[in-house]
Amino acid sequence: MRELICIVCPRGCHLQVDEQNNYSVTGNFCPRGEEYGRAEVTYPMRTVTSTVRVKGSTHCRCPVKTSHPIPKHLIFEALSILSNIELTAPVHPGQVVAGNICGTDANFITTRGL
Repeated sequence: MRELICIVCPRGCHLQVDEQNNYSVTGNFCPRGEEYGRAEVTYPMRTVTSTVRVKGSTHCRCPVKTSHPIPKHLIFEALSILSNIELTAPVHPGQVVAGNICGTDANFITTRGL
């Protein structure tokens, strides 16, 4: 039995996920909590945020994030891609910095213009 706190809404339900009973979820107030609990135990995903270097701007770093969540076990591999990237100003919000991260079809995109 795994215990989690649901992060889908501000309610913060205390979930119990029974791995021995087909990943049944209890403690959820709504169906979204059940979906979250089952997914978090079977195949956790994360939206990854970081920064990349920028030249030609008053700011030396630009914030980036993945366009959609990627498998949790790929986070460090995805972040290592960013260490070799340097953007040149001007930078526009939503600009693709790195595509198809680790074969996931997710992109690193900028979240701010510089």
